Amino acid sequence: MPKPLTVAVLAGAALLTRRALRRRVRASPLWPLPALDPPISGRPRTRALRLRVAARETVAEGVVQLRLEGTDLPRWEPGAHIDLVLPSGLVRQYSLCGDPADTSSYTVATRLVEDGRGGSREVHEQVREGAELEVRGPRNRFPLVEAPSYVFVVGGIGITPVLPMLRALPEGADWRLVYAGRTSNSMPFLEELAEFGADRVTVVSGRRPELDALLAELPEGAVVYCCGPEGLMAAVAERFPDVRLERFAPRAQLGGGTRGDTAFEVELLRSGRTLTVPADSTVLAAVRAELPDTLYSCEQGFCGTCQQRVVEGEVEHRDELLTDAERDDSMLICVSRARGERIVLDM
Repeated sequence: MPKPLTVAVLAGAALLTRRALRRRVRASPLWPLPALDPPISGRPRTRALRLRVAARETVAEGVVQLRLEGTDLPRWEPGAHIDLVLPSGLVRQYSLCGDPADTSSYTVATRLVEDGRGGSREVHEQVREGAELEVRGPRNRFPLVEAPSYVFVVGGIGITPVLPMLRALPEGADWRLVYAGRTSNSMPFLEELAEFGADRVTVVSGRRPELDALLAELPEGAVVYCCGPEGLMAAVAERFPDVRLERFAPRAQLGGGTRGDTAFEVELLRSGRTLTVPADSTVLAAVRAELPDTLYSCEQGFCGTCQQRVVEGEVEHRDELLTDAERDDSMLICVSRARGERIVLDM
């Protein structure tokens, strides 16, 4: 006969096991099917940070620079950006323009956009020294790659992701910069750029740069980077199809349905739910009605926060961000849609 204590221990273990199984099934209706790969998003990519605005400075006409202080901040590489959660709850992306080796602060700069969506105005009018802001990231979709030579073409505030790249280039590297702006007063960091020398840096203010003349006879193997207004980037991309672009705003397009769109179904594989996306709405809106904690940010297809893995179905991609390889099995649910009647997401 087993001892009473042994029986009690075994019975207690069995009870705890049954309870754990019930919790596991409630948490995932698909269990115990084989585990799926971890989702691309639906959870923070990095921990959210609360940083203090240690300094606020006007660095050019209409341009404010913020230094955000913290401790043991995640490291970043030139070209990276952060998501800044503004006091109103708006989330905006700003390129880091400080020192990547500095783990005690992040530096960003933003231009006031009079006819923008309100984020830059909030930074200029409401964010003051001493304020605490939530920061997500950093993330990098505009990395500096190894190359025999470099050409940078930037317009206005587009200098912010490029400036750390210039500092990071090894001594003796072959590079040149074309920096354009409305007026010299509106162009930040001119004094720092002047230290690199006029043979490397060409500043054009008050007119469109003559790209054909400035970019004639590029060195063989040169990598071209461009950041700035859409018109400038389109002109550079026309001349150099392999240009690496960084956008601060999406191309003009609607994030929801457009004329000619139709409704379709979205199955959320992990959650065991099937949703209908109306012709005049988005996958993101439908998903957040069921899963309100789903991460998103720009809602216009260029920040990548809402990227989700596609398990089944063909996608009509409308984003500004994903590579061809990423589009094979993922989508940005804020703007992209099903090409057919149904898609299945790993959510």
